[in-house]
Amino acid sequence: MNTEILGVALQIVLLIVISYPLGKYIAKVYKGEKTWSDFMKPVERLIYKVAGVNPEEEMNWKQFLKALLILNAFWFVWGMVLLCTQQWLPLNPDGNANQTPDLAFNTCISFMVNCNLQHYSGESGLTYFTQLFVIMLFQFITAATGMAAMAGIMKGMAAKSTKTIGNFWKFLVLSCTRVLLPLSLIVGFILILQGTPMGFDGKMEIRTMEGQTQLVSQGPTAAIVPIKQLGTNGGGYFGCNSSHPLENPTYLTDIAECWSILIIPMA
Repeated sequence: MNTEILGVALQIVLLIVISYPLGKYIAKVYKGEKTWSDFMKPVERLIYKVAGVNPEEEMNWKQFLKALLILNAFWFVWGMVLLCTQQWLPLNPDGNANQTPDLAFNTCISFMVNCNLQHYSGESGLTYFTQLFVIMLFQFITAATGMAAMAGIMKGMAAKSTKTIGNFWKFLVLSCTRVLLPLSLIVGFILILQGTPMGFDGKMEIRTMEGQTQLVSQGPTAAIVPIKQLGTNGGGYFGCNSSHPLENPTYLTDIAECWSILIIPMA
C-alpha cells in the first residue's frame, strides 16, 4: 500500500516539476526560437524538401484546414492498403492474416481521428510491419496533427488581429521531431531496460509452471508503447494494452507510462 501511494506521489511530483519547463520548451519550438533540439534542423529541411513544402509560408485558416484534411486523406488510403495486404508484406513471422476491408476501414478512421478504437487484438490482428507503419505512424501523425492545430489556434489568439495562423506543415513536423520523438526515445529506453520486448522474432515458446508449452507474442513493443502513451492514444501493442505484462512489465514502467499520458497536456 505504501509503495502504491509513493508511486502516485512520484508521478504527481514528476508532472509538476517537468511540465513547466517542457511547456516553455514547446512554446519556443513553435515560435521558432533557439532550443537545444536545433540539431534536428537538417532532418526537418530534408522532410520539407521531399514533401515540396515551404515551411515559412503563412496560411490562413482555410489553407491550414485544407492541409490538415489532405494529410489525413493520404494516410487513410495508406493505412487501408497496408492493413488489407499485410499478410503478404515483410515482418510477419507469425503469419497473421489480412484485415477485412470493414475492419481496416474502422481501424484507419478511428486512428486518424485519434479515437483509437481497437476491434482487433494487436498480437494476432496485425503484423510487425503494420504495427510500425500504420499504428505507430498514425499515433505520431494524429497526435502531431492535434498539436499543430492547437499551435495555429494559439498563434492566432496571441496575434489578436491576423489573417494567418502559421504553417500547418511546419507545426506538424516540429511536433514530431522536437517533442514527440525525443520523449518517445526516453520512455522507450526505460521500457527496454525494464524488459519490454524490442525485436522482430516470432512467437516465443515457453514452458509454463504446469509443464505445458505456450507461445508468447513479442516483437517491437518498446517502439510503439511510448507514443501510444505520449499521444494519449489507444490501440495497444497487445490486445489488453498496458495491462499486458510485456507491454508494462514493472513498477517503473507503470509510472513512466502513466506519466507519459499526462505530461504533454499539462505542459
